[in-house]
Amino acid sequence: MDPLDGFDSPRRDEATADSRSAWTRFSSWLECVCVVTFDLELGQAIELVYPQDVKLTEKEKTSICYLSFPDSYSGCLGDTQFTFRLRQSVGRQGFRDIYNRDAPVALQREKAHFFGYVYFRQVKDVSMKRGYFQKSLVLVSRLPYTHLFHSLLQIIAPEFFEKLEPFLEAVCNEIDQWPPPTPGQTLNLPIVGVVLQIRIPSKTDKPGGSPVRQITKENLLPAPTLLPTIHELDLFKCFQSVLIHLQMVWELALLGEPLVIMAPSPTVCSETVLALVSSISPLKFCCDFRPYFTIHDSEFREYTTRTQAP
Repeated sequence: MDPLDGFDSPRRDEATADSRSAWTRFSSWLECVCVVTFDLELGQAIELVYPQDVKLTEKEKTSICYLSFPDSYSGCLGDTQFTFRLRQSVGRQGFRDIYNRDAPVALQREKAHFFGYVYFRQVKDVSMKRGYFQKSLVLVSRLPYTHLFHSLLQIIAPEFFEKLEPFLEAVCNEIDQWPPPTPGQTLNLPIVGVVLQIRIPSKTDKPGGSPVRQITKENLLPAPTLLPTIHELDLFKCFQSVLIHLQMVWELALLGEPLVIMAPSPTVCSETVLALVSSISPLKFCCDFRPYFTIHDSEFREYTTRTQAP
């Protein structure tokens, strides 16, 4: 045995550094990708985390498990997409880069929370003991790029459920080739035979500025799919059922007053919460918010036992 291979040896430190640097580009977009499944004995459980060297605390894993399935998913047959937000564990090292310096405040990288972008599938399957196939593919990120990541899930999730881990590994390796998100730049992001073309907003952008324009400098095959936004939602769709109350809820959001959203599905719930948060843009919503929340969340008690009046 080589004595230099000890626990604190420079060789081991070098290997650890190489492991981290190997996923530098990937980590500028995503923290990790999780696969959550339903285990008859354990309930919801994480089946896979990729890259495999990503360290999630037990509390983070538990939160991801509970938040990745609709709370009452008996009626959610087919595919369901929604977003959640969870608090990072104390002591986790923050992500340091120059992105936040040039990004709009509402799109800055989260320092204390993760976003989870979920693609949940439930279909009847007689080969399963419960009679259903139930699995979620979750993109965990510090970036509030709701439209981009749900568009990405629509591309990769259906094929993942057929090909499983080898396909997910190939997807993550492709993401690791993407250029980092740089405010003000238009980027081409290739993924499983599709090229997504996006523009990263900058804090110097003028309100109502021109949308992303197709890059003509290079001949891309296939032709890129343009995403007009990486984060914006259809506000009318989100608020159409509460239009007569819109000014009131906007004022509540602006003042940071407590507000509970109850909806028939996690999709409607998370989109409504995110729409409310974005409605005060270009100001940043500085209070805590949870696009999707269940009574099983480890922080549920924290929100329901406060004695002060709302």
